[in-house]
Amino acid sequence: MIKRKLSSVLAVLVVMVFALTACSAKEETKTNDTSSSTAAPTVAAGTDVVTDTPQNSDIDLSKVTLRFAATGWNSQGELLKAAGLDDTPYKVEYTVFQGGNLCLEAMAANQVDLTGSSEIPPIFASLAENGGNFKIVAISNSNTQLQELIVPANSDIKTVADLKGKKVGYIKSTTAQYFLYVMLKNAGLAWTDIDSVEITTADGVTALLGGNLDAFASYGNSINAAKNGGATTLESAEDILSGNFPFEASNDALADEGKRAAIADYLARIQLASEWQKSNLEAWAKVSADPTGQTYEDALAMLQKGFAQRATNVITVSDTVKQSEQNVADAFLEVGLLEKKVDTSTFYDESLSQNILDAIEALRK
Repeated sequence: MIKRKLSSVLAVLVVMVFALTACSAKEETKTNDTSSSTAAPTVAAGTDVVTDTPQNSDIDLSKVTLRFAATGWNSQGELLKAAGLDDTPYKVEYTVFQGGNLCLEAMAANQVDLTGSSEIPPIFASLAENGGNFKIVAISNSNTQLQELIVPANSDIKTVADLKGKKVGYIKSTTAQYFLYVMLKNAGLAWTDIDSVEITTADGVTALLGGNLDAFASYGNSINAAKNGGATTLESAEDILSGNFPFEASNDALADEGKRAAIADYLARIQLASEWQKSNLEAWAKVSADPTGQTYEDALAMLQKGFAQRATNVITVSDTVKQSEQNVADAFLEVGLLEKKVDTSTFYDESLSQNILDAIEALRK
């Protein structure tokens, strides 16, 4: 378990665990064509891809389309392809958004069936009229790399305390908002001590490098892009964040038998692809370097560092996972970012847990 630091306001957050939901931020939609999968490195020895899930063998998955919302870039789809696991018996449509909050806004509008986020977006999404139209069905237990507070090149700001009165960008309802608050609190500053600017990842990079922001709290590709422009790390959120990255499914998808089967199978493939990734960091670095704005060498170094911290695994919902989410919500309430207490236990649906585990075992055969 990783400690969340929230100074005197927070106790240690219990954790285990990726980085990132209205349609206006839609950037890319792509359908997985199972008939034209390109050649890729094979799955680890002893693992053969199956095209059915035993618990749903009577369902015609060829008629199912699973709509997946990705954050930053289509890393899930590309990872499945690299691992040789993209030959799903159902179609997958990928849509890319700039943050997990935007993915969940799209889910609230029933435009996507499955997505992934940090622990923060579900808290705010649950406040929508329809409760956000989602349930957390599983968790990606992963590292917390590329979650940073950065400053432009040659900045006079050397510590977080220097940000008093400064213009600081952040992405609303994401890990960036959470860890920025923590960093400020640890430095003896309140949220109101800075000129906080709600902004998107892309606009934040532009504003920072253009001199319109003094600092920027962000994650993922935006950190790499900003550093390519000379930005540097003021403070990392590596030890602030839990590493819990929920997979959310829409209530509509969970009510559809075919999509339930596809979701279980898809998450099982993500688990096996993550195992392939751990054993093939060099191959994955070649795939991920360009879309994440890194050189091959930098991408490989980042992967090695990330897996040294924690290997990625898909895990089912547990009491520990639930408590971690509740701790984050309680922290937001205590510091005034929420108006009332949120019961995060209502976020979860464990009815797919065994299906996911069964699908993983089926894929291993």
